[in-house]
Amino acid sequence: QVQRALLALTVPLETLQAVKGRMLQAMRKGLSRQTHAQANVRMLPTYICSMPDGTEKGDLLVVELCQSHVRTLWVTFLGDGNQSPQVMDKTFNMPGDIMQGKGETLFDFIAQCVRQFLAGIGSPQHRLPLGFVFPFSCRQTRLDKAELISWSKGFSCSDVEGKDVVQLLQSAINKQELHHVDVVALMNDTVGTMMSCSMGGNPCEVALVVGEQRGPRMPGWWVLRGLHRCSLPSLPTDKGTNSCFMAEAQQVEMAEETSGRMCVNTEWGGFGDDGTLSDVLTPYDQHVDQESSNPGEKRFEKLVGSLYLGEIVRHALITLAAEKALFIGSSVAILRTKDVLKTQQVLEIIDNEEGMAKARNVLEALRLQPNERDCCRVQQICRVVVSRAAALCAAGLAAILSHMCQSRELEQLVVNVGVDGELYRGHTRFREILQSVTGLLAPECTVTLLPSVDGTGQGAAMVTAVALRLAAQRREVDQLLAPLRLSRADLERVQALMRQEMELGLSQETNANSSVRMLPTYVRGTPDGTERGEFLALDLGGTNFRVLVVRVAQDGIRMASEVYVIPTTVTQGTGNALFDHIVECIMDFQLKQDLMEQVLPLGFTFSFPCQQLGLDKAVLLSWTKGFSASGCVGQDVVELLREAAQRKEHLGMKVVAVVNDTVGTMMSCGYDDPKCEIGLIVGTGTNACYMEEMQNVGTVEGDQGRMCINMEWGAFGDNGCLDDIFTDFDRLVDEKTINPGKQRFEKLISGMYLGEIVRHILLALVEKQLLFRGKPCPKLQTRDIFQTKFLSTIEIDGLALRQVAAILQDLELQASFEDSVLVREVCQTVSLRAAQLCAAGLAAVVEKMRENRQLDQLAVTVGVDGTLYKMHPHFSQHLQQMLQDLAPNCTVTFLQSEDGSGKGAALVAAVACRGAEPQ
Repeated sequence: QVQRALLALTVPLETLQAVKGRMLQAMRKGLSRQTHAQANVRMLPTYICSMPDGTEKGDLLVVELCQSHVRTLWVTFLGDGNQSPQVMDKTFNMPGDIMQGKGETLFDFIAQCVRQFLAGIGSPQHRLPLGFVFPFSCRQTRLDKAELISWSKGFSCSDVEGKDVVQLLQSAINKQELHHVDVVALMNDTVGTMMSCSMGGNPCEVALVVGEQRGPRMPGWWVLRGLHRCSLPSLPTDKGTNSCFMAEAQQVEMAEETSGRMCVNTEWGGFGDDGTLSDVLTPYDQHVDQESSNPGEKRFEKLVGSLYLGEIVRHALITLAAEKALFIGSSVAILRTKDVLKTQQVLEIIDNEEGMAKARNVLEALRLQPNERDCCRVQQICRVVVSRAAALCAAGLAAILSHMCQSRELEQLVVNVGVDGELYRGHTRFREILQSVTGLLAPECTVTLLPSVDGTGQGAAMVTAVALRLAAQRREVDQLLAPLRLSRADLERVQALMRQEMELGLSQETNANSSVRMLPTYVRGTPDGTERGEFLALDLGGTNFRVLVVRVAQDGIRMASEVYVIPTTVTQGTGNALFDHIVECIMDFQLKQDLMEQVLPLGFTFSFPCQQLGLDKAVLLSWTKGFSASGCVGQDVVELLREAAQRKEHLGMKVVAVVNDTVGTMMSCGYDDPKCEIGLIVGTGTNACYMEEMQNVGTVEGDQGRMCINMEWGAFGDNGCLDDIFTDFDRLVDEKTINPGKQRFEKLISGMYLGEIVRHILLALVEKQLLFRGKPCPKLQTRDIFQTKFLSTIEIDGLALRQVAAILQDLELQASFEDSVLVREVCQTVSLRAAQLCAAGLAAVVEKMRENRQLDQLAVTVGVDGTLYKMHPHFSQHLQQMLQDLAPNCTVTFLQSEDGSGKGAALVAAVACRGAEPQ
C-alpha cells in the first residue's frame, strides 16, 4: 500500500514533459486576445517594462497588503547601483473583521497606516511616490491602474471587485490629507521578487514564488543602511504559488504595447482548472480540493502551494491508516481534522538528520503512538509530496524559459530566476529538484536561481523607482522628439505651402521665386500600347549606373541590363571624365549584347534637376545626391553625352529623349495602368511629376492637352518657407552636406539623410544620459555610420530586440533592451515624419489635378519607385494613410514601378518614335 501511494505521488519525466507542453499551450492561450477570456493561466500584463539600471535614486513609500497585517516601508535609493538602499519599515496588525468587511474600510485602514508611519518618521512634505503591493488577481491597464478581478486568500471585502484599487487607495490617502503622496505603481508579490533579485547588478527576468514569502519583521522602528542579504526575523505574507517573466511586448496582446518587453504575471495557480492535470492528480489531491474554499479552482496551486502540502500528506496518511499500513492499534480520528498537519512540519520531517525525530514528535503530539516503521513511512510520504511539488514547479518554470528562448529566437537562453517562498528556502531537497528537473526539461536554458531578499518590500520599491526613472526619461525623450512629431495642422500647412510653390513655379513671372521648379518635360502623353521595337535606356541617378536594352512587342516587354559602378573620383571629378565613363559602359554593354552594329533609339534617365528645352535637350541646373562633376552645370546633358560618344568614336546610339527617373517611373507604370498620371520617387532622393494642363504651364507655349511637369520638389523649402518644420537635427545634417541650404525637403524625406537624422538624435540622447547609460559612443560620431537601411530593418514588425541590439553591436554600441526600444522609437519617429511630409506634398498634387479637371472626386494612380518606399516596412502605409486624410476627395492607387528609370526611359523613347504626337 505504501509503495502504491508513493508511486501515485511520483510524476515520471515523460509526464513532466507533457505538463510543460500543456503549460506552454495555456500560456499562449492567456497571451492571445482571442482566447484570453477562456484561459486558466491568465498571463496578466503588469506594465513593468524595464529592469533597474542602478541610477534609481530618491525617497519612496511602499505599502504591502498581507494576510493579517499591513506593512509600510520608506526606501531611499542613492543612485549608487542600488548597493546600499536605506530602509525604514513598520508593520501594522489588521483587525480580523476588515478582511470580510467593506472595501472602503480596508483602504481607509491602509491609508491610516501610511499616515501613522509618516508621522512616526517625521517625513518631509515633498512629493512621495508610493508603490502598492496587492497580491490579488488584477486586470491592469497601466502601472497605476488595476481593476480587481477576484478576491482570494480569505479576503472578501465588498464593493472592490471590478474597481480600480489604485484609485481606491489614492482616495483613502487623500482623505487622510496626505496630498503629497501619489500612488504611482501597483504590483503583486511575484513581480517584487523579480525586481529585488535584479538589484545586485544582474538583471533577473523571471520570478517564482512557492509558498509563504517572508518580509523582514521589524519590531517598532528599524533604520537599515545598506540592507543586503541579511537574516532578519520575518513575517509571513502569502502561501500560494505564482510566477512572472519579461515577455516580448508584442506577444502580450492584452496590452497594446508593441515594442520592448513587459513583465507578465502568469497567475499560474489556475493551471489545470480545465482538467489538463487529471493524469497527475491523486485521490488525496481530490480530497484536498473538495475540502478547500474554492473546489475545482487553483488546481496547480493545490499541488505545489505551501497551504496545501500538509493537507495532501494528511489525506495520504488517512488512506494508509485505513488500509492498516500505518498506526496499527492507534486511533487516527485526529487526522480527520483539517490543517492538523502543517507544511512547515512536513518540511522539518523530510530533513535527513533530524527528520525521523521530528516525525516522531509531530505524530506523538497527535497521539498516534508511531513505531519506527511508521515514522520512516511518514517521512517517505512527506518527501514524495514535496518532491512532486518541486518537479511540477520545474515543469512550469521550464515552460516559461522555453517560451522566452523561442520568442527571442535564441539557441541558448542564459537567465537569472528570482525565487522566494518557504518551500524554496525551507529545504535543500526542493531547491535541488527544482534546479535539476528544470535543466532536464529546458536543456536550451542556462538558469541561475537567486534567492529573493524582501521582494515584497524592496522589490516593490524598486518597481516604483524604475517607473519614476522611466517616467522622467519619457518626459525628456518626448521633449526631444516633439519637434519631429507633426500635427495634422502642420501637415495641412505644408500641403498649402506646396500648392502655393507649385503655382509660383508654373507661372512665367514668378517661376524664379519658387523653390519648386515645376520643369516642363516635353512628355505629352503616356503609352497607348502601340509602341514597338528595340530601345536602349541609360539610368544615371546615383552611384550605380545602368545600361539596358528594352524590346517592346505585342506580347509585352523584355529587358536585359547591367549595372556599372561610378567611382567617387568620377562623380566628383570632371564632366568629361564622367560622360566618357558612361559611354564606355554603353559600349561594353552593347558589345556583350551583340548590339554594336545597330543604331538604336536611346532614352536617357538623368535624375538631376534640369531645365528641359525639348524632349532631347536638358540643361543641368545643379548637381544633387553627392555628385559635383565640374563643367556640367548650365550645359545640355544630351550634348555632353553625344560629345563623349564622338570622343570614343561610338556611333551605335541615337539619343531621342532625356527624362528623369520620376517621369520614367510614371511612364513605366502607365504602360500597365492608363490612369497612372503621377510619378513619385522616394529613395536616395525624392521627387514627383504629374500631368498638368498645358493652359496652366506658363513657361511653355501652347495651351492644348497636357504635359508632364517634373516638380523637382526636393528643393521645396529652399526659400525659407519650411523653416519652422526644420529641427536642430535637420540643421546639423544640412550643414555637413555638400549642398548646405539646398534640397531641404529632400533632406527631411529621402533615404540619403534619414540615417543621419537618427544618428544626431541618438547622440543627443546619449548626451542627456537617456541612451547607452550616457557612455561615450565614438563610432556614433562618424558621419553616415547609421545607414537608412538600418531604419528599415529595425522597424520590421516582430523583429526581436536581440536583432536590434545586434545591429547596434555592429556599430560598437552596447545596447540594453530598453536602449533597443528607444532606438526603434527614434527610427519610427523619423521615418513617420518623412512619410507624412511626402503625403502632404502629394496631397497638394492630387488636389490640384482634381481642381484642374473640375471633378468632385479624382481617381488617379501614382507610379512609385525608390528603396525607401519599397523596402521600409511602414513608409508606404503611413504615406497612403496620411494622403487619404489630407485629400479625402481623391482616390489614389499606388502602383510600384518595375524599373521605371530603365523601362520608363525606353518607353518615352518609344512614344517619341511612334510617329504621331500622342493625344
